[in-house]
Amino acid sequence: MRAALIVGINYYQSGSPLFGCVNDAYSVKSILERNDGGGVNFDCEIMTGTGPTDLVSRADLKDNIEELFKKDIEVVLFYFAGHGHIESSGGYIMASDSRRGDEGVSLSEIITYANNSPAKNKIIILDSCHSGIAGSDVSSPQVANINEGVTVLTASTKDQYASEENGRGVFTTLLVDALSGSAANLIGEVTPGSIYAHIDQSLGAWEQRPVFKTNVKQFVSLRKVAPPISLDDLRLIAEYFPDAGYEFKLDPTYEPEMKGRDQDMPDPIEENTEIFAILQKYNRLNLLVPVDAKHMWNAAMESKSCRLTALGEHYRRLVQKERI
Repeated sequence: MRAALIVGINYYQSGSPLFGCVNDAYSVKSILERNDGGGVNFDCEIMTGTGPTDLVSRADLKDNIEELFKKDIEVVLFYFAGHGHIESSGGYIMASDSRRGDEGVSLSEIITYANNSPAKNKIIILDSCHSGIAGSDVSSPQVANINEGVTVLTASTKDQYASEENGRGVFTTLLVDALSGSAANLIGEVTPGSIYAHIDQSLGAWEQRPVFKTNVKQFVSLRKVAPPISLDDLRLIAEYFPDAGYEFKLDPTYEPEMKGRDQDMPDPIEENTEIFAILQKYNRLNLLVPVDAKHMWNAAMESKSCRLTALGEHYRRLVQKERI
């Protein structure tokens, strides 16, 4: 079982309005509710502050966060998009009725709820200014105080603002892109670590810098998407390459294309061309490369070979250990 509390606040009674947070919240809800293909993923509860008659009060926000982290389930996830605040006592996320920064919900309280939660995995994602302070010891900012099973992903460091662009948060746009499949591995899993890597690579040194803090024994998949290669085909990698450094020998019988063949070349053999089609998939996914040949076609027609890349060796080992 998985539960997510998703909050987006544009309207503030005593502060400047924001414009993309509510849309961001709905985008996160939409992508988290279902895995690729329609399977149920997170049971989502959403809170939005759009105006005077639709606001998120501090009391309701705090109560719902506390209730989320009381759940004894596999994964609980808290996402917030809105104003953030920082001062000497720590960081805060601000509700619609917060008259000043420290009248928001304290990030240290949220971390305490997560640290004490019976849920197996606790994920906190914050698209707010100064959110990088979440999980840090106020007296020792370089030290993170998060218990096992807690992961924190924030839009910016404690000293930075979180930007909006084209009516959406820069960070959340990348987050949704990652969850949609851009950060998926070859078995179709999107993890907090792969999400951070995707966002980190997408933002330059002069832009807001995402922050990632985690204390886990293994990453949990936050969403599953269709893998770029079938698992049956991927598992064959250990059959075709039984040992590290093994080179798979090719010849013209593996290439189904008749064009470009010399008269003395043997014709394609169906069994071999089927294997070659899978090897070509590996090549497109950077799992293998031809040896001493420009392309896989050349390797086959010139009776050369192919070998696994470092990534290919990684997946070969996973298959051999029956991890896939």
